Amino acid sequence: MKKTRQLVSTIQYLTLTALVLIAFSCGQKADEDGNKAKLDALKKEVAAKQAEIAALEAAIAAKDTTANDKLKTVELLELKPQIFNNYIDIQGKVDADENVALNAEMPGTVTKINVKVGDEVRAGEVLAELDAKVIQQGIAELQGSLELATLSYEKQKNLWDQKIGTEMQFLGAKNQKEGLEKKMSALKEQAQMAKIKSPINGVVDAVDIKIGQATMPGLPAIRVVNLTNLKVKGEVAEAYASKVKSGNPVEIIFPDVHDTLLAKISYSAKVISPLNRTFTITVNLDNKKDYHPNQVVVIKIIDYSNPSAYVVPVSTIQKTEDGDFVFLAEGTKAKKARVKTGRIYNGKAEILEGLKPGDKLISKGFQELNEGEEVKF
Repeated sequence: MKKTRQLVSTIQYLTLTALVLIAFSCGQKADEDGNKAKLDALKKEVAAKQAEIAALEAAIAAKDTTANDKLKTVELLELKPQIFNNYIDIQGKVDADENVALNAEMPGTVTKINVKVGDEVRAGEVLAELDAKVIQQGIAELQGSLELATLSYEKQKNLWDQKIGTEMQFLGAKNQKEGLEKKMSALKEQAQMAKIKSPINGVVDAVDIKIGQATMPGLPAIRVVNLTNLKVKGEVAEAYASKVKSGNPVEIIFPDVHDTLLAKISYSAKVISPLNRTFTITVNLDNKKDYHPNQVVVIKIIDYSNPSAYVVPVSTIQKTEDGDFVFLAEGTKAKKARVKTGRIYNGKAEILEGLKPGDKLISKGFQELNEGEEVKF
């Protein structure tokens, strides 16, 4: 390319020199026949050189890519109808209806622990026991007195049935027996209080006591969780009370485990909290055990859906006094398309009017672009 340009420059220089010589010759000896013939020959030579110059310039232009380099490079996005959803985003958490923190019903020393973390337990199963020797001794002592009182009552009853003896003797024996039975029942209830039992079916999630450790009511001992009835709960602002209903589809995102779940609102509370002006929504997790109580989630409630919308990045929409427009590629030229914008969510805009299937949106490189300007892809 460089050698070609040098050749063109040399030819142009020779041509100008020849023209100067011709002019000089014509001025001095135009009347001489020999010089006139020489002038004609030089003119023919100049014409030939000019034709050669034109051919070289055409060749250079064909190989010169600087013109194409001046075209603006853009990226295209072919448009077609798709689903557009608008969401209400709130934060929630996983909740277990049966999440029980058990503790002792009486003060005492732990003498036995029957479970460990991760064990599955049934309702009523004894998980741990406290020292109840004093109560057991009281039950043993009372048992002898109760047996004697029961035997005395039965004899008095037989005599009374035979009309032998006094009514006071019979009632006294009966009263003594029933009194001892009540004491026995109370002692047995106290003995049961020395046992920590599970009130639900579930999994042991924590054991916070050790054998030989003293415990008392109020101190955490064992936690049992039923993971078959997990729910997601969240608080929704009062402003959305008319839009959020039971049955609304939702998208639940678990950011810590990179998981997403599609579900529906199981229940939308009717009462607005006076403290924070929100109401509670509940979403059942359908017996899924892969999640954990108190796990943080993002709840995306669909409050509007268009199943056949044209969706474009908000950044591609330009605003003027005459309305909104986007740039489309028509062949290799940029073209303005007036559009009517609907809802906007997460950087995406719903286009209600102005676009058709197959339109090629200029999604990048549209800045400072003019209508009709040539572009390259």
